[in-house]
Amino acid sequence: MKGSNSYTAVVKQADGWYIGWIEEVPGVNCQERDLTTLKETLKITLEEALMMNREDAIAAAGGDFQEEKIAVSA
Repeated sequence: MKGSNSYTAVVKQADGWYIGWIEEVPGVNCQERDLTTLKETLKITLEEALMMNREDAIAAAGGDFQEEKIAVSA
């Protein structure tokens, strides 16, 4: 993963499972039996989602493009 970014995991426990979502990235969600494993799985899933999003954006741009960093604070 490029750079160092922080994301927010929304986590709840239900029926013996920990369920988590990454607040800032729709579609990144996981379910595990313990919190430590859930956090690890969320991190892996988030990294994969960001990598796929980057690849999709570069493919959509075609051959002649530039990348620009955008900083936000929310």
